[in-house]
Amino acid sequence: MAAKFWNRLAHECELWQQGLTHVAGVDEAGCGPLAGPVIAAAVVFPQSWRETGLPATFRGLNDSKQLTGDERGKFYERLTSHPEVRFAIASVDVETIDRINIRQAAWQAMHRALDQLQPRAEHVLVDGLRIKWLPYRQTPLVQGDARSYSIAAASVLAKVTRDRLMLEYHAQFPEYGFDSHKGYGTARHLAAIEKFGACPIHRKTFGPLKPPKRPEPELF
Repeated sequence: MAAKFWNRLAHECELWQQGLTHVAGVDEAGCGPLAGPVIAAAVVFPQSWRETGLPATFRGLNDSKQLTGDERGKFYERLTSHPEVRFAIASVDVETIDRINIRQAAWQAMHRALDQLQPRAEHVLVDGLRIKWLPYRQTPLVQGDARSYSIAAASVLAKVTRDRLMLEYHAQFPEYGFDSHKGYGTARHLAAIEKFGACPIHRKTFGPLKPPKRPEPELF
């Protein structure tokens, strides 16, 4: 196996070598859009891959943003059907995002995904900065979805799940074009909001959807 592929499994291998069996990579999709839920996924690879490396069927696995839609779909099917790969996917809805803010909602989605794993993860590889209140031992990795295969796998599962969900929302609200932009603030999406207003899956605390502040009353 080429060195770069081993390097993307290096963090998992280091933890496996310490005797930890259940090492999870976790990531989210959907922090930036103006509409739809935030989705998180957690993925646990088998410890035996410390010796064998990543199976050939997963060669090319990467940060979901670096893959085409077809590539993401291919890896999604392979990950979810592999008998040795354990995974969990969780979501946090728009109402909660608006109530607690998107960062807290993303962390909550990650927490929910991790809590679904059985057995419980002994250590978590987190994309980005440390999540202080997450009740798991963790290693934060900036740009982790490009540095860790298990985080990359989680990013693919979260992204594909969310994209498919946005296609379902498109069937309900076709005037917004969710099938193309998946809720992100494109010119087409902003024009649709201007024309039709917000729909039930829009985040009311985001950008152009946020109600304008009332002017401060003059003292005199």
